[in-house]
Amino acid sequence: MIARSLGALVLLAIVWGGSIPLTKLGLRDLPPLTLTALRYLTAAPCFLWMLRARRLPEARGTAAAAGLGLLGIGIGQVAQTLGVRLTPASVATVVSALIPVFVVALAAVRLRQPVGGVQAGGLVAALAGVALVAGGDPRTWARLTAAGATSGQASPHLLTGVGLVLLSAVAVALYYVLSVELIERHSVLTVAAISSLAGAAALVPVSAWELGHAPVRITLEAAGVVLYLGLLVTVAGLWVWFGALVALPARIPAALQYLQPLVGVFASAALFGEQLDRWFWTGTGLVLAGIALTAGTRARPASR
Repeated sequence: MIARSLGALVLLAIVWGGSIPLTKLGLRDLPPLTLTALRYLTAAPCFLWMLRARRLPEARGTAAAAGLGLLGIGIGQVAQTLGVRLTPASVATVVSALIPVFVVALAAVRLRQPVGGVQAGGLVAALAGVALVAGGDPRTWARLTAAGATSGQASPHLLTGVGLVLLSAVAVALYYVLSVELIERHSVLTVAAISSLAGAAALVPVSAWELGHAPVRITLEAAGVVLYLGLLVTVAGLWVWFGALVALPARIPAALQYLQPLVGVFASAALFGEQLDRWFWTGTGLVLAGIALTAGTRARPASR
C-alpha cells in the first residue's frame, strides 16, 4: 500500500510538473480563456460523479465553495494561463512553485499561524530567486536600469507574464487557506468538486466571448493538452493527492512536490528548446530553498 502510494505520488509529480509546459503548448492553438474553460469543462463530469453520493453543504456552504472556485479558477488559473502565454514555460514553472510559500504567509494572517525568522527568510530567498529567474544577471539589470534602458531578457512582456503568474500563485494559495474552514465541515473532495464546477461555469461566458475575438485551431495536439490538463492534472491529481494524504504522513507527499518544478523546467527545455543559464539555475535553487525553509515542516495543499 505504501509503495503503491509512493509510486503514484512520483507519477503525480511528473504529471503536475508537465502542466505548465503543456499549457504553453496548448496556447499555440487555443486562446487562454478558452483553454482554461475547456480544461475544467472536461473535468466537470468527473466532479459531478464525485458528488453523486455525497451530502451537499447547506446553501451558505455551497455558495462559499463556489466563491472559492471563482477565486482559484476564475482568477488563479486564468492568470496563470495568461501569464504562461507571455512567459517562457521554464520561468512560469519556477514562479508557480511559490504557491506553498504564499500558503504559509497567508495562513499566518488568516489562520494566525506563527511565522518565524527562518520562514520569513525563506520568503525573501524565494522572491529573490524569482527575480533571478526572470531578470537574469542582476549586474546587467542594474547597469541598464541606471542607463534608463530595459534588459532584453526582462522585457515588458516577460515582466507582465511573471506578474500574472505571481498573481496566480497568490490567488491559488489564498484559495487553499480560505478552504480550510470549509474542509473542516465538509469533505475535501466535496469542496474541491463544487469549487471546480463553479469555476468552470464562470468561464463559459468569457470563453464564448473570446472565441469571437481570437483565432482557434482544433488539432489533435490541442485536444490532447485539454484532456491532459482536465483529466490527469485536475481530476486524477486530486484523487492521487488526497489518497496519499490518507495513506502516508503528510511530510512525504509534501516533500515530493519539489520534483514538480524540476520536471517542468526539463520538460520546457525539451519542448521549446529554452536556454537555461546559470542565473536561472541559481534562481531556481533559491526558490526551492525558500520553499523548504517556509513550508518544509508543514503539510502543504496540492498545487493544482
